[in-house]
Amino acid sequence: MDNNKTRQDAWDTVCRYVQERGLRRHMLAVSVAMADYADRLGEDREYWAAVGLLHDFDWEIHPNLGEHPGKGADILRSEGWDEATIRTILSHYTEGTGVEREEPIDFALLACDEITGLIIATTLVKPSRNIADVTISTIRKKWKDHRFAAGVDRDDVTTVVSDFSRECFGGQLELWEHIGNVLAAMQAAAADLELDGRLAA
Repeated sequence: MDNNKTRQDAWDTVCRYVQERGLRRHMLAVSVAMADYADRLGEDREYWAAVGLLHDFDWEIHPNLGEHPGKGADILRSEGWDEATIRTILSHYTEGTGVEREEPIDFALLACDEITGLIIATTLVKPSRNIADVTISTIRKKWKDHRFAAGVDRDDVTTVVSDFSRECFGGQLELWEHIGNVLAAMQAAAADLELDGRLAA
């Protein structure tokens, strides 16, 4: 990442282009999961967190896969983001951008992306709206119900986590261990995600 850019710069970019709280929450969730994996892999925590924040910053203005994230890349360039960051963001939709995943951060981003949606949805259907009350067992039940959070493609999640495991953990990271890691990272950031019970009726 450009030495002049920080996670705060990434958040400022998000706030300029995203007003919907749920989308901001998603990007924050991916950011905290990415930061956690940066620590596990000995990578740059601030950089990985910034990429996690930025990855969907243009979805509100380009809410279709014909434009996202390709057109968003042009905006990032105009704001001075470096090509390595932009390439990673483009790689989280290879089918549309043609940019393949190559680096550990690329595999981590895709592995953390969709699963955060299932965890957030699982939290928000709990009466407490508190992620502290979410367990792996709870998520397993929701995982099996394909009508719940139907936009989360379970097969795709399984595939991208397998890819992440192979590329970064020698094949030793299992799906549910990964989901547990992401859940724990999100629980540690419950207040930032507004999943600390404040949304309870």
